[in-house]
This record gives sequence, C-alpha cells and structure tokens, in this order.
Amino acid sequence: MRPSRGIVVTSSSEILARNAVTVTGREDASQTLVFVHGFGTDQRSWRAVVPAFENDFRIVLLDNVGAGATPPSAFTQHRYLNLDRYASDLVEVCDALQVRRATLVGHSAGGMIVLLAAALRPDIASRLVLVGASPRYLEDRGYPGGFTREAIQDIYRAVTSNYHEWAERFAPLAMSNSDRPQLAEHFAEALKGIPPDKALTVLCSILQSDYRERLPAVRHPTLLVHAREDAIVPLAVADYMHRSIPGSELQVIGATGHFPHLSAPAEVIAAIRGFTPPVERR
Repeated sequence: MRPSRGIVVTSSSEILARNAVTVTGREDASQTLVFVHGFGTDQRSWRAVVPAFENDFRIVLLDNVGAGATPPSAFTQHRYLNLDRYASDLVEVCDALQVRRATLVGHSAGGMIVLLAAALRPDIASRLVLVGASPRYLEDRGYPGGFTREAIQDIYRAVTSNYHEWAERFAPLAMSNSDRPQLAEHFAEALKGIPPDKALTVLCSILQSDYRERLPAVRHPTLLVHAREDAIVPLAVADYMHRSIPGSELQVIGATGHFPHLSAPAEVIAAIRGFTPPVERR
C-alpha cells in the first residue's frame, strides 16, 4: 500500500541515523534508560554516568538534531524553533527501538525534552529524571528564571557578533569548578564546534521557551536532580518545579555548576540509582 500524497514515511533506520542513536548495555534487560543531553553537548556528555548502568539496563543514547553526529541536513531551522520538535524526535526514536516504560533522563533542555515527550506519549516512560532542567529561563513576576530580558538580548548580540569569544566566556560560567579548568575548556571547544547560526537558533528555542503550564499535568514519577550551585538555572527554579510537578522529588546534590553529570558523576549516578526500581534479572 502506497502512502497518501504529502505524507512522509520515515523508516526506523532513518530515524536512528537522524539522531545518531547508540544502544548499549544489556540487550535482554527488563528496563531501559534513555539519556538526552542539553545545549552545547551531545550523547558523549553521559560517558561518566552510563557505565554504572550497563550491566543491568538497556541504554539508549542519542544526539538532538543539530548536535553531535547528527546529519547536518536533518536540522531545518523552522522545525526546531522550540523544544516540542525535539520531543517528537525522541518519541520517534523510542518507537523505532520499541522502547516502552523507560526511565527518561534529561539534562537542562534535555530535561524538558523528556518531559514533553512523556506528555506526548505516556507509554514510552515509566519515570523521569530531570537534571538541571528549567521550564523558563526568563525571569517573570514571582518567578526567578535566572535571566533578565536584557541579559538574554546580550547573549544574542554576543553570539551574533563574536560567537567564539562568547563561548570562551560562557563555558567557565556554566561549568564552574574553577579548580578543574579542563572541564570548561572542553565545553568551550564543544560550543565552538557548533556553527554560530545553528547555535543561535537552538539558544532561541531554549531561552524563549516557557513550559511552566505543562508542569502540573505531569503524571509520571519525577526526580529533579540539581546542583547546590548553578549559575544557569538557580536552585529556586528547581524548587518551583518541585512544587509544580505533582508528587515530584527534589534531590540537591553536592555539586557546583550546570553540568553535574560531568563534574560530579558519582552524585548523579547515586540519584538515578536510588530512583529507579529494582532490576529484574532474566
């Protein structure tokens, strides 16, 4: 049967290639962990976390379109002006791999992507782990988002005028951990590997987002993991999400910076392990 005119049929192999999907861990595992990265990184950002779960779980890693090893042709600007398209991509990846009732783990913007994907298709998730996530970065009356409107405009101007210089300044702020400058150096190099026009589009899709109204509708058990100091997403945002997501848990870990899975992976591993149900051996 031929598809109707105007309908694009994408094969599972095309979907997996589009998001540069990697599957590792136990093929026969009873549970699956899906990891989704945030801005400026790719699936390799989970490299210090994943090995702790490979003996017990099936692991799915992917690159959001426009990042990592995804094909450049997959990034069509008008399709990725908000995080909803990334969420539908994640649903398609889960369908292609027949992932159901997985623990979805997302960092920063990746946290909101997994939340949106689970709302779109509840059957793909059993629980959510959101690491340093935020529903809105712009401050609002009664809401401490972390950035003023002027600060966001300054970011856009800096990215447009000299992207590499902005990356060099932004990386140490986001990563923190000044005693380990190599972390910020690696992040700066990753940022500079993104074409400036693409980086600006992704930044706009994140910094202009507002998903606060989606939080009360979350029905999956949700764990919020947050560093005790984060210059990008204040702890007050995590408190807001905790109050807004029914039955959610908030775990503030002994880490600094916006990338605790890179700077304090043991803390993140312990939080995920404590939240996931016991593994059934087959």
